Amino acid sequence: MKTNKSYAKRLKVTKTGKILARKTGQNHFNSKERRAQKLGKKGKVEFHMSNKERSRFLVNM
Repeated sequence: MKTNKSYAKRLKVTKTGKILARKTGQNHFNSKERRAQKLGKKGKVEFHMSNKERSRFLVNM
C-alpha cells in the first residue's frame, strides 16, 4: 500500500501525531478583508481522521 501523495501534501503530521490542515474556504475573495482577518485565515486547524482513513491515505506517516 502506498501513501496518497496528493492528499498527504495538504496535511502536516505533528510530533505528537495530530494532523493539521488549512481552514476550508480561505483561498480567494480575500482582497477586501482587513489585515487581521487575512492573517487569521493563514493558520491551520486540527483535521480529524479515523484510524481506518489514516491507514488508507497516510500509510508511512
